[in-house]
Amino acid sequence: ELRALLGPANVIDTGEALETLSKDFYWYSPVLKRQLDDKRADVAVRPGSLDELKATVAACARARVPVVVRGAGTGNYGQCVPTSGGVVLDLSRMDHIEEITTDGVAVCEPGVRLGVLESEARMQGWELRCYPSTLAKATVGGFVAGGSGGIGSVAHGGLRDFNTVRAFDILTMEPTPRLLHLEGDDMHSVLHAWGTNGIIVRIWLALTPSVDWSQCVIAFDTFANAFDFAESIAVSNAWTKRLATVFEFPIPSYFAPIASYMPPEKSIVFLLIATAQRDALITAAQTAGGTVTLAAEYFGMKTQPLLSDYTWNHTTLWAMKADPAWTYLQCGFDPTRVREQFANLKQKFGDDFLLHIEFMKNGSSVVIPGAIPVVRFTTEERLNEMIAACRADGVSVANPHVNHLEGGGRYREDNVQLLAKHRYDAKGLLNPGKMATFTPHSEQTTA
Repeated sequence: ELRALLGPANVIDTGEALETLSKDFYWYSPVLKRQLDDKRADVAVRPGSLDELKATVAACARARVPVVVRGAGTGNYGQCVPTSGGVVLDLSRMDHIEEITTDGVAVCEPGVRLGVLESEARMQGWELRCYPSTLAKATVGGFVAGGSGGIGSVAHGGLRDFNTVRAFDILTMEPTPRLLHLEGDDMHSVLHAWGTNGIIVRIWLALTPSVDWSQCVIAFDTFANAFDFAESIAVSNAWTKRLATVFEFPIPSYFAPIASYMPPEKSIVFLLIATAQRDALITAAQTAGGTVTLAAEYFGMKTQPLLSDYTWNHTTLWAMKADPAWTYLQCGFDPTRVREQFANLKQKFGDDFLLHIEFMKNGSSVVIPGAIPVVRFTTEERLNEMIAACRADGVSVANPHVNHLEGGGRYREDNVQLLAKHRYDAKGLLNPGKMATFTPHSEQTTA
């Protein structure tokens, strides 16, 4: 039936392509690698239009076949890895940018690549508010369904902040799928829910006026000095910035392609700063005791070196290339106690816990030291000890080593995601197992 609906070329049930479409970057976590390595879909399909997608969803719902929606598979938590077989919906062919409005809102299909949208937006005087380090590959739909923040978040917060996602249309998982328009608070029932409770088919994404950027690398003798300087830039409204990142040594030594900008034994700051402020930034860095090893204009994704390729969770990838024992956590430090929290964690875990800070603005407009520390994996018990120590000291942790929404730190405590699951996917066919608190209607007990 799927071949009849989509054509044989868009239905894949064997070979390397099916294996690839069943995976994401879950193997960043040694825990998830063990759990998910043998998981794969029975078939992958590539609908090219909303009508084809509706027909596919209807056929799967009638047959009670599990469905997992996939963007580009650049996530790190196994969000789009099918744990119950079934069908993977690859939405990469649904990649049309419908318009960029005069007030800076992009209206697009879910398969649009973020890098393509960034390039198109800049031609019209706009740019993305935030984007992941996987800009070239990641899709708008995948980012909305499974991402949270990235480059730009120091100024504009994450996807759930400041009305960045204005609205989206979703399909329900039913024999006669409903097309629903969600905006305002209603969006939070589906936003960042890993495609467990609705299939996002159209997105209204707010942009911001474009800026001419420059990228800078600054080396400091100590992590404390590097952090102090980066924090001074990140929290000040006087600086127009898109990225403020700090790496404890030896993390910079893992960035082999840009080793010439990474002096040995130094902690490093990466900044994307308005070109108009570049000279002032150089002066400020030198005054603070830093050595500027790169200060050059940023021309977009083709810029060499491209510093964003080493930030956010790309940092973890470079560390793992150097030593497969490295993995990561996702943390949020208290801006008022951050230095004390650093000291406590370093005292307890030493060089098994390397500090990697990504400054970002939260929903209350406070710039906080978010973090993706690089941590050494020995046992799952030791990893959980690190997580517990962070939380005990007031450091929040979104655990990237669990494969369900509730454990990953992005679950809504008001249960709106669970309620939406019951409304839009009552049989539990969408990404089964990824919302641990959900029980399909047919399996629920009654009084």
